[in-house]
Amino acid sequence: MDARHTYPSGRMPAEWEPQWGVQLTWPHGATDWAPYLEDITETFVRLADIIIRRENLLVVTPHQEEVKALLQARLPENCLGRLYLVACPTDDTWARDHGFLSVRDADGSLRLLDFGFNGWGGKFGAALDNAVNRHVFNARILDGAYEDYLDFILEGGSVESDGRGTVLTTSTCLMAPGRNQPLRQAEIEERLKQYLRAHRVLWVDHGRLTGDDTDGHIDTIVRMAPENTLVYVGCDDTEDEQYHDLQALGEQLATLRTTEGKPYRLLRLPMPAPVCYDGERLPATYANYLVINSAVILPVYGQETADRQAAEILESAFPDREIIPVDARVIVRQHGSIHCLSMQYYAL
Repeated sequence: MDARHTYPSGRMPAEWEPQWGVQLTWPHGATDWAPYLEDITETFVRLADIIIRRENLLVVTPHQEEVKALLQARLPENCLGRLYLVACPTDDTWARDHGFLSVRDADGSLRLLDFGFNGWGGKFGAALDNAVNRHVFNARILDGAYEDYLDFILEGGSVESDGRGTVLTTSTCLMAPGRNQPLRQAEIEERLKQYLRAHRVLWVDHGRLTGDDTDGHIDTIVRMAPENTLVYVGCDDTEDEQYHDLQALGEQLATLRTTEGKPYRLLRLPMPAPVCYDGERLPATYANYLVINSAVILPVYGQETADRQAAEILESAFPDREIIPVDARVIVRQHGSIHCLSMQYYAL
């Protein structure tokens, strides 16, 4: 059967569409955050405060009462009605990759897509995180019908949607070992179109960052924005080991076309100066921002000029939203950033 004739109607919303809320999967002492648990918890509280002032906050944690008490003490009292907690065991905190992906049916109803998560191709244990969505769904907090795609490995950080039928992804991730072999690229593309209700998939082949565990998630290098805009990471330092691949990324993006056949509006983010921890270069990137209702949460790295330039670029991409910088230097120690830690759910 030709899968092109069996696609369900609907679409995968764009991140900037109205949201019900955002999920954070909370850090705890049995995760890799243990050596600096206090520091990362403070960062999570900061994110929680920004989110809950604008929409609902869903917190997943094995320590429900402890985290509830912390948030009730630290968050604005008049916003606590937007706080929801789900108790379940977790391996780690990367909600972007173990959380539900959402699609909207033609009638406007929502569906929650539960894909398999295997620790980025088997690099890390993920059995507990792979079960998080079933705990969340059983809590009856989210609106949406459940769709089981656990036999297909797909992380939320590996796909971007413009809300109009185009999905952006990377060949380096989706074709990496441990994901969905022996499926070929054309077969994976057909699955993406069917599951995500997409009309087309654009593949990016360049831009993997040093220190990246994900094999090149799209949300670390290129993001879709309103008005046919692509926000992407560039590099001007010819001595940087990432320079040539990021140059190739920019060249490839210039060849992509919208559904109307026109070039995309390209907005180039700066590359932070190398951010290192314990002798290792980390995949610091400004592309890993989170769009929420009325705001964009921007990861920053204590680099005044580059941080400011990144904020200015995002102001151009999202002129109707407040750009809120959050220090991501603790987050990136575990090779991710703000978008990686979060998953948005849409308003009905």
